[in-house]
Amino acid sequence: MNLLTHRIQSSSIMERILLCVCCFSGWFVSTCCPRQYHYVDDAKTWTEAQSYCQQTHTDLASIENTEEMKQLNSTVSSAAHSSELWIGLYSQIRWRWSDGLTGSGADYRNWDTSEYEPDFYSGVQFCVSSLEGKWWDFQCREKLQFICYRGSQMNPEFDLVDKEMSWSDARRYCRENFLDLATVKNPGENQQVHEKAQSKRVWIGLHREPHIYWSDGTKYSFSNWASGMNPFRGMSKICAALTRSGEWKTLSCETRLPFVCYSLPTPVKRQVVKLTVHVEDPPVDLNDSAVKAELLTRASSHSPPLHSHRLYVYQFPDFE
Repeated sequence: MNLLTHRIQSSSIMERILLCVCCFSGWFVSTCCPRQYHYVDDAKTWTEAQSYCQQTHTDLASIENTEEMKQLNSTVSSAAHSSELWIGLYSQIRWRWSDGLTGSGADYRNWDTSEYEPDFYSGVQFCVSSLEGKWWDFQCREKLQFICYRGSQMNPEFDLVDKEMSWSDARRYCRENFLDLATVKNPGENQQVHEKAQSKRVWIGLHREPHIYWSDGTKYSFSNWASGMNPFRGMSKICAALTRSGEWKTLSCETRLPFVCYSLPTPVKRQVVKLTVHVEDPPVDLNDSAVKAELLTRASSHSPPLHSHRLYVYQFPDFE
């Protein structure tokens, strides 16, 4: 049982207000409306599944914490699904150069396709490194040497910095001592970067913001990504699916999969009943079954009568 305590002064008596939530079957406190998940065994694209959930329930499944993740896994495990399932998470893919380059050369890429790059490994890679002239998306906090440039965007001169830093720290260093992290606009410049790197893995200036969203607008904070590759070369949007292990991976949003919707229960009606016990009264144990029964009896004497879906608030004195 959770108690919210607040002291007030009334006449010469110091009282404590205890907010207790009572239901017919016992005591509980609910701070939010829990999501109810619904497995739909009908293969659709992510967008089709989103439309179905919004029309039939509330939206594609959103998950904000471990408890909701367990609830979702419990729902789908009982359905004995044999494939991935769409949930409401998606990401927009927008690569950008650190120096803000747009236009001619800004779209040049040299991904290591033999390793399925970029692969958004474990859902945490948003910065780009170069190894032997081939590009990989990489976790931004990793510490690598890096390539800065001086001169101008159109006529860059590249330099290797043999200090190991995260991508953000490397960019700061380049901006303070050169122009910026390397922007690579064509195969010739990529060859120059490769030669400067001396076969080392180095940071270059390409990166992307996470841009990860839930379909219903819930803030993205909780994650449960599977350890592994999520290739998305050439895609502008990727969508998340629940694996049979209960973890997440990304796929092309055009893949046809079963999916999970969620809905919210009908809001609970509330009835407030104030019950005052004077300080001189003996201590009261709110967990005592006899006390619970007495409170339910007193609450039920009010109109409307107590039902399992009604909430009651009781006011008690300081029991210390």
